[in-house]
Amino acid sequence: MDEERFALGTTRGELGAAWTDASGPVLVVGHGAGAGKDHPFLAGFSRGAAAEGIATLRFDFPYMAAGRRSPGPAAHAIDATRVAFDEASRRAGGRPVFAGGKSYGGRMASMAAAEGMAAAGLVFLGYPLHPPGKLDQVRAEHLYDLTIPMLFLQGAKDPFAESDVLDGVLRRLGDRATLVRFEGAGHSFERSRKDDAAAVGASLAPLVAAFMREHP
Repeated sequence: MDEERFALGTTRGELGAAWTDASGPVLVVGHGAGAGKDHPFLAGFSRGAAAEGIATLRFDFPYMAAGRRSPGPAAHAIDATRVAFDEASRRAGGRPVFAGGKSYGGRMASMAAAEGMAAAGLVFLGYPLHPPGKLDQVRAEHLYDLTIPMLFLQGAKDPFAESDVLDGVLRRLGDRATLVRFEGAGHSFERSRKDDAAAVGASLAPLVAAFMREHP
């Protein structure tokens, strides 16, 4: 896999980014709250996506680039997502550009879309619907205003998305939402501590590619 490394210029400083080109549509990929763009899960996903003809642009959020653990204000992450999306659109040459990511990264992409970022669709690799055990704190209200297609890949044992709560959100979204539930899998689609994160990430790519091609 040929991967180009570069820096995105934002109001919060330069952010590391990685571009993997392919012949098909483009996906902007934000990372989860606890690990950056080069986590094996996301790197494996990008390799798998390239094999399916999907180009990806991964990037670090400002707090990660600064070496901090706390994500900080959502506005900073939303701004970084928009910058990454604009760069991906420039590189896409007219191809459709989707946005999403792992957990936190996917939620930030959805918030950017709710604020007007013109994504062709959204891809959630484990949407963090609520904090574990706090089913009354659902983070979905902004999703209901979106009209673009959304793909939810979700572990059935994900503590951040209890199945009944997720099903209720999806019912409200109607045919805008597509769900693929992974039985026995957790928040990172793991079924065992022995699972290889890169291989798990790569295994999601065919589903994402099929969704993106169905919603040009």
